[in-house]
Amino acid sequence: MNYLFPSRSVGLPRKSYLFYLLAGLFLTLGLPKAYAQKAPPATADIYIDPAGVIRWQGSRQEVALFGVNYTTPFAYSYRAHKKLGVNLEQAIDQDVYHLSRLGIDAFRVHVWDVEITDTAGNLLDNEHLRLFDYLIQKLKQRNIKILLTPIAYWGNGYPEPDTAMTGFSSIYPKNKAYRIPRAIKAQENYLTQFLNHRNPYTKQLNREDPDIIAYEVCNEPHYSQPEAEVSSFVQRMVAAMRATGYRKPIFYNIAESPAVANAILSSPVDGFTFQWYPSGLVNGHTLRGNPLPYVQQYPTPYRQDPRFTSKPRLVYEFESGDILQPLMYPMMARSFRGAGFQWATQFAYDPLAIAYANTEYQTHYLNLAYTPAKAISLLIAGRVFRQVKRDQQFPAFPKDSVFNNFRVSYRAGLSELNADEEFLYTGTTTTRPRKPAALRRVAGTGSSAVVNYEGTGAYFLDRLANGVWRLEVMPDAIAVRDPFDKTSLRQTVTHIFWNTQPMRLSLPGLGADFMVRGLNQGNTLQAQASNGTVRLQPGVYLVATRGKNTGSFTAQTRLGAIQLGEFVAPAPTTQQVQVVHTAPAQLQAGRAATLQATIAGVEAADSVLLVAQHFYGPTRTLPMRRLTLTTAEATVPAEQLYPGLLRYWVVVKHQDKSTTFPGPLTGSPKDWDFVPREYWEAPIVAADAALPLFQAAQDQPRIEAGGITGGGWADYVTTPTGAIALRLRQSPPATSAAAPTTPANAPIAFLRTYFRDRLTLRASDLANIKELVVRGRKGAGAGRVQLVLITRDAAAYVANVELGADMQEVSVPLSSFQPGSQVLLPRPYPGFLPFTFQAPGPATLPLAEVEVLQVLLHPSTATGSDARPFLDFESIVLR
Repeated sequence: MNYLFPSRSVGLPRKSYLFYLLAGLFLTLGLPKAYAQKAPPATADIYIDPAGVIRWQGSRQEVALFGVNYTTPFAYSYRAHKKLGVNLEQAIDQDVYHLSRLGIDAFRVHVWDVEITDTAGNLLDNEHLRLFDYLIQKLKQRNIKILLTPIAYWGNGYPEPDTAMTGFSSIYPKNKAYRIPRAIKAQENYLTQFLNHRNPYTKQLNREDPDIIAYEVCNEPHYSQPEAEVSSFVQRMVAAMRATGYRKPIFYNIAESPAVANAILSSPVDGFTFQWYPSGLVNGHTLRGNPLPYVQQYPTPYRQDPRFTSKPRLVYEFESGDILQPLMYPMMARSFRGAGFQWATQFAYDPLAIAYANTEYQTHYLNLAYTPAKAISLLIAGRVFRQVKRDQQFPAFPKDSVFNNFRVSYRAGLSELNADEEFLYTGTTTTRPRKPAALRRVAGTGSSAVVNYEGTGAYFLDRLANGVWRLEVMPDAIAVRDPFDKTSLRQTVTHIFWNTQPMRLSLPGLGADFMVRGLNQGNTLQAQASNGTVRLQPGVYLVATRGKNTGSFTAQTRLGAIQLGEFVAPAPTTQQVQVVHTAPAQLQAGRAATLQATIAGVEAADSVLLVAQHFYGPTRTLPMRRLTLTTAEATVPAEQLYPGLLRYWVVVKHQDKSTTFPGPLTGSPKDWDFVPREYWEAPIVAADAALPLFQAAQDQPRIEAGGITGGGWADYVTTPTGAIALRLRQSPPATSAAAPTTPANAPIAFLRTYFRDRLTLRASDLANIKELVVRGRKGAGAGRVQLVLITRDAAAYVANVELGADMQEVSVPLSSFQPGSQVLLPRPYPGFLPFTFQAPGPATLPLAEVEVLQVLLHPSTATGSDARPFLDFESIVLR
């Protein structure tokens, strides 16, 4: 059988091929290049037109689908649900509902073959397969289309050890599975059985299900030369799938093994898949600074090769690893469309039941309840993906902050969609809706011109009729730990609070005395707004103009893929009182300082106090102003801030009980018998004191450091005086060869540190700062050392620093920093992505705008074969 034929008319009988060929050609020539449907059709297969564009049968509209990976039926997620005693079917129901609320219309997962096969590739009828079938049914009910990768090659352990694996991947690793005859046979057998598997819930064969629109053969294969082995393997996998009668597209990863890309390009697959992790993975803490330069473009390789350009491309996984800012997804979606992608699925959406701990994948964190702003940014990104034209290009950052109906602002920490019928935003915004009277949907966190709300959870407003809206309000989410630090089911990183809070609605035609009726199960509220404001708990409500007849709207009334009364939210966190605060690195002597904290689990009537003590000096008790129900601040007066050390506590008073933080500790620091020694403290420094950007002995948790493309690594060492220093070291010659995509003059190791929080506290002193001072040393033969200062708008300023063999302080005048490029660090993946970025900026360094420092160690100048040069530095300060 000719397996190339289906790639031009996948899913069609042969007699229809000529008709669709001509129709597709007409559409290609006669319609805008990137017309994408507003929503996928309820039932429709796809085909690939002669130009290599995926289209829906029937409407022939271009496919543009955006969504997530989700893994509850398998591996760690499955075991974690079991450990917590969670009903897995119910968990899937809840998560798929949230996906629907976020506008998801695409689902992908690499199926853990290791859990549903034996070593010969026979499909096992077990709990994992049954739950996966159940998930497929639930996705179909929400009109979410599906791309499956049957072969994962993964163990099932991460982040735990592998356990109870039965499949062929447990004995054949991915770098050998394409070469070993028994492994190849097992994979052919498995693919045959998987495609012929009949889902007991949908009653359909996997290969026939119209909502499973395509397959990717295997997940991130690791291949090496010779290409002939790869070509043979790919052909055999495609042949096995086609032999079942499957006729829809088959995709293959081309980003993972570039050394054998020619074999993939020349194979009988119908399209190619990519992934994108622009900020790397598993940095161990939240990355700060402007992330937009990482995602301004996705320059795919092979763009000049007709074997590539004549076939469609998909993104099977993407994520902004270790970044919580709600900015990356919309810009990634825009870049994907600019690169011609028609499918993109984030990896991975956190199941609701375990999202409190973020244990599934530490470097990823996305859940509607627990990361509301980031979740709304995914909703906006889906709109970007469907509305931006395929192959549409935009100016380079920072000119891209506003495009089409969208705005992405790093300075405001905000993503927005402002269209005639939709107003979506990830945080408090001053933007006014374009056409308030035309609005049909509003969703966001924080406040806007149409919703004033102090809660931290997301909310959704959907217009049902003139003067009638469905309002869904999620509970407050309060981050109490860095979610990207080491995680455990025993450690909560985000707390949930079901607070009753005022919400003011200013929707045209609703009026100031609108009526509110609870819709979700157990929600019996019936209320009337006063001056446009009503107090609400989390839940779903019918909101209507006073006097409007709303009897036809019930909890069972459908709204697209959901029912009006559906509502899913986690239970409140049992530990009720929590104070989250980070002490400043310095306070400025002689100037009042405002200290702010997040305070969760308190009532409006509770009082919050700051107890501030100058070490061996006066102690003051200062009432903290409640900015919202969950935030408070107090100002320490200037007379208490003379040079020295400030220690302080936050005391929450509920009725007659005092609880002190850091803690929680019973009592108050002013009690005579208060014995705990926990406290926050900050040094109080004079105007001419050095401002630390990096201190090796203290800053380990807040920096990124390591090798670049295998050329080096980072470590901590002690100097002859016993001080701690960060060491950047070049890798041994045998492993230091640069990757093919790495520039010849690229550095081999780096330090990156964000310090804007420190700079802001000393803002009035910046005019007197003249130099940057490095305390460090350079080993024999070590290459050039560069310092890069980067502004909030991503403009970079570069200077060299000369260090000797002995630990010393070396001053670098700020006037020596010249405009240049930053290296995109941590390195993006895949490796072909841009290495550097340069944005326009003032001719001279604008110190008040700087927020990130990079230290770059370049390759050794030594010629010895065993040279392993290094760079040590104890501190970097502004003076």
